[in-house]
Amino acid sequence: MNSSTYPAAQHVMVLYTGGTIGMQASANGLAPASGFEARMRDYLHSQPELVVPQWRFREMSPLIDSANMTPAYWQQLREAVVDAVDVQGCDSVLILHGTDTLAYSAAAMSFQLLGLHARVCFTGSMLPAGVTDSDAWENLSGALVALGHGLAPGVHLYFHGELLAPTRCAKVRSFGRHPFKRLERQGGGVKATSLPAALNYNQPKQLAKVAVLPLFPGIGSEIIDGLLDSGIQGLVLECYGSGTGPSDNPQFLASLGRARDSGVVVVAVTQCHEGGVELDVYEAGSRLRGVGVLSGGGMTREAAFGKLHGLLGAGLEVTYIRQLVELDLCGELSL
Repeated sequence: MNSSTYPAAQHVMVLYTGGTIGMQASANGLAPASGFEARMRDYLHSQPELVVPQWRFREMSPLIDSANMTPAYWQQLREAVVDAVDVQGCDSVLILHGTDTLAYSAAAMSFQLLGLHARVCFTGSMLPAGVTDSDAWENLSGALVALGHGLAPGVHLYFHGELLAPTRCAKVRSFGRHPFKRLERQGGGVKATSLPAALNYNQPKQLAKVAVLPLFPGIGSEIIDGLLDSGIQGLVLECYGSGTGPSDNPQFLASLGRARDSGVVVVAVTQCHEGGVELDVYEAGSRLRGVGVLSGGGMTREAAFGKLHGLLGAGLEVTYIRQLVELDLCGELSL
């Protein structure tokens, strides 16, 4: 179904979080700067051929470099989106965000905003607005035009003329105009037939404590134990290949078993750019499943991280969360 099938945006709320797009020089280098609304308005007025929807602007507080993004800030973003749509009557939201953690935030919002009928689009830039060869205005105006043409309800990522599904992409380059790429991960996940009311976008969410751990040769149980002692509720375990790990290390497996027994949800994703996790292919994978590790299938690191935050933050029972992890909620396990 192409974008023109969906109604055009009429009223867009622009949420400005900071990031490179609006940065200006400071004594310590580029830093987030206020006053971007006026710069945006001046630019759009200078481009009369651009047809964009009506928009209003909200500057988030604090403005941040996206390297400082946190799950607590995601809560602010979710509340700002809900306010824009349900209180102020906007049908679309454009979020301006730094690129370093943009894929994390867009994926997280996909799970924080389940059931939202409005369109949410993330964009940013690799160079600040106003500098030579900046991509800022083309991304901002392109995202507005895309919303004006009509997008499906839900969360989108727009960059350099391309719309990407936030739960299927990652930042793969630190330079140039194409930092984001759809990862060729396997799909085929079973779609959830219904979602609990607690996951709906307008329900309050709690902060969850989730960690990400890439496996490496020689990793020991003390790493897992340290994370468990820190009070995590969820863990994204970045495994080798199709979901393998040090299965001949009984202490490592015992630590993962303790995680399961203490209610910590552990999800395996692959370190590979393509493919996904199939825990039953190799013994080194099936032993992980045997101590309670769940298969993340073809989920990206960012999607699995955001999904655990969404599920754990909704206050669902751990047994139910474990079921939902392996079901497709918003395209994270689809082709």
